[in-house]
Amino acid sequence: MSAHNEDTPTLIGQISAGDVSEEGEAVVLEAGADAAGQRLDQWLAARLGPELSRSRVQALIKQGAVSIAGKPVLEAKRKLTTGERIEILVPAPEPAEPQGEDIALDILYEDDELIVINKPAGLVVHPGAGNWTGTLVNALIHHCGDSLSGIGGVRRPGIVHRLDKETSGVMVVAKTDRAHKALSEAFADHGRTGDLERAYLALVWGIPQRPTGTIDAALGRAADRVRRAVVPEGRDDARHAVTHFSVVERFGEGQQAFATASLIECRLETGRTHQIRVHMAHIGHPVIGDPDYGQAFRTKANRLPEPLKGMVDAFPRQALHAWLLEFRHPTTHLTMRFEAPMPGDMEVLVGDFRKL
Repeated sequence: MSAHNEDTPTLIGQISAGDVSEEGEAVVLEAGADAAGQRLDQWLAARLGPELSRSRVQALIKQGAVSIAGKPVLEAKRKLTTGERIEILVPAPEPAEPQGEDIALDILYEDDELIVINKPAGLVVHPGAGNWTGTLVNALIHHCGDSLSGIGGVRRPGIVHRLDKETSGVMVVAKTDRAHKALSEAFADHGRTGDLERAYLALVWGIPQRPTGTIDAALGRAADRVRRAVVPEGRDDARHAVTHFSVVERFGEGQQAFATASLIECRLETGRTHQIRVHMAHIGHPVIGDPDYGQAFRTKANRLPEPLKGMVDAFPRQALHAWLLEFRHPTTHLTMRFEAPMPGDMEVLVGDFRKL
């Protein structure tokens, strides 16, 4: 990191990238008198430029890589006080493009324009912070090879929609610019003017009062800036979100001894991050096993008989599966429909709930 001008703060310590080659470079600064009242992001960008831009500093703050007095600071606009100790961990640079990796894929269909896969739970879709390797993109680069004609001039798969790491199910990925453009437009439109249908199966706590329903509630960032939450429509980060649901099965209905649950089918009218998980939690029926939006309901497992209680406690993810994807092929214009049965872990869990 470079230091410059007479206002440069005291550099308490620096760990070189060579000392922490995998984690990156750690820089510790002490705010001088000039820092009092300044925004954290502005002050850091001025002191650590040109290596780090203000947008890069803001991204590091959001990732929790900036700490004051040993505690992460997540607000870029946080005002500084003279004498505060600021620690910044700058991750080591990653390769510009993901590398191909030999990872097994469950391929439902493939041609020169696109590939449809049944993504397993636990597989991250795209490389990102903390997951630069072992992703679906790495697997597709290896599998498709020269059949990728290029997206935006780069030989890479075109991701047009995503599933959370721990959500399983059907995904389509473009192999050409033409397919990427057409599919991206279809997903952005959510099937309003074309053929696109997506349906998910979710195992949720409780039984909705009505067999069908629509959740129309805008989503934005939660207080922790990481998760999503239902927010007022007028908020700056509010994004319109609509989920239609129907009850497929009810478990434990009519008895009082044990907690109840339902198998729900959800169809998306919009496609926001964590939409189904947030919406179902919003109406009081969070997805079983959801670590982010179902924590308040985890004690419900105590009201289940064994061995079901133990199975729910041990279930490592949200019980959510994208079972259906239907879309119009970008070149043949034929309607294509793909279905994927529930994965084994979720099927077993549902089967045990049927015994209530």
